[in-house]
Amino acid sequence: MTTSNPKIFSIQDLAHHLDIIRRNKKVVLCHGVFDLLHIGHIKYFESAKTAGDILVVTVTPDRFVNKGPNRPAFPEQLRCDAIAALGVVDYVALNEWPTAVETIQILKPDIYAKGSEYKKSENDLTGMIVEEERALLAIGGSMFFTEDIVFSSSTLLNQFYVDFPEETLKFFQALSKLHGENGVLSYIDNARSLKVLVIGEAILDEYNYCDMIGVATKDPALGVRYLSQERFAGGILAVANNLANFCDSVDIIAMLGQFETEESFIKEKLAGNVNPVFFYKDNSPTIVKQRYVLEGPAIQKLFEVHRINQRDLTLPEQSRLNDLILSRIGDYDLVLVVDFGHGFITHATAQLISANAKFLAVNTQTNSGNRGFNVISKYPSADFVCLNDLEVRLEERNNPGSIFDMVKSVMMKLSSSITIVTQGKEGCICYHTETGESELFIVPAFAKKVVDRIGSGDALIAIASLCAVQHAPAMITGFVGNAAAAVAVSTVGHRNSIEKVSFKKYLSTLLK
Repeated sequence: MTTSNPKIFSIQDLAHHLDIIRRNKKVVLCHGVFDLLHIGHIKYFESAKTAGDILVVTVTPDRFVNKGPNRPAFPEQLRCDAIAALGVVDYVALNEWPTAVETIQILKPDIYAKGSEYKKSENDLTGMIVEEERALLAIGGSMFFTEDIVFSSSTLLNQFYVDFPEETLKFFQALSKLHGENGVLSYIDNARSLKVLVIGEAILDEYNYCDMIGVATKDPALGVRYLSQERFAGGILAVANNLANFCDSVDIIAMLGQFETEESFIKEKLAGNVNPVFFYKDNSPTIVKQRYVLEGPAIQKLFEVHRINQRDLTLPEQSRLNDLILSRIGDYDLVLVVDFGHGFITHATAQLISANAKFLAVNTQTNSGNRGFNVISKYPSADFVCLNDLEVRLEERNNPGSIFDMVKSVMMKLSSSITIVTQGKEGCICYHTETGESELFIVPAFAKKVVDRIGSGDALIAIASLCAVQHAPAMITGFVGNAAAAVAVSTVGHRNSIEKVSFKKYLSTLLK
């Protein structure tokens, strides 16, 4: 960051400057995002200054602001400039790390000032206030908690600066009033001890990035120039990696091919607490979906090539798989099946899973490989069903009918207690019957930046199922699922999984 403001330093330069000027003066450090500078921040700085002589404010850089898509609202340069404009502040520096631990060790402040809301360490979703205090004590410093009026930048941004539709803001407010931030986040925290088994096809998503040359002169074919390639662990591998950030451990039964297994790549890409059992399909490769895409602010897919053997498992293969599943399935609180319809889970296997899972969450995906033949009714029962609008209509063989009537019909067929139907930019429909009375909620979509839709459904069912198995209200399950999808569409493919701390901060931001 370049600036001509004499108050703004790099961390290293500021440390040297403070060594020269501090002498018998006390240095007070404040640290934060300060995305929207407001009267609460000014009061906080003024109160902090009373604890010492020199007030230093360090600012979290854009790359470490983990409050969800579209944050920070104001870039790091503007946030530093705004704080430096305040007379009460002596020096400003852009931090170089996600937390203030290293900053404290380098700047060696006498006082580290935090707002009164941080007196209870459990209020810090990152959990880093304890580490920061430990670093402070190691250099002989002390904590100081201000007692002035507290405002929330997130609340103000939600109310006045974020262009969510009115119905979306009303939904956030109603959810916050009815269940509270802690009530929502408790389902995220309590998921840690859940025993989870994921079953389905392992898929490698290969992105071949290109730029456009033009149209061929002799044929109506697009000409593109190859730029680079990126490979992701997709299918249930991506689902498991999302779950692994919220649960102590996750087990998977994943289909690979007998040849071209890609096993080394898959093991490298799986999170450390994902425990895989691989089932090898005879005379088949591990599924690879090669996508040719144009680079830009949003991914534009031109076409895709599948390396796949689409046949169903043979009877001996089915028997081996069913024995494997039956030997394990009773040990899990949640069994999550994401069925991509590529021949792994036959009707017989689906029936076995339905009959033996303690709590079953299912998505049967319609895609270009199965052409609509993979429908949810192959599962005789499921506790939580997550489908998109088209998948429901294919199940019901009714394209123009009322989606609400069709959702009810699907729930009755499967004796499902909760069903989520995603509808893209329209959000999702949540239908819940567990209380004995049918409840229907429409949860609006709140993704503002769509880079790539691949992986959004996998993220939604993974995180929403953790709420569903805990019998969370449908309103919370739908909200958490939509939030996971919003995070997923803001990145390319499965490049990043949903990270717990930043996800909790995102939920907290929306509920302010």
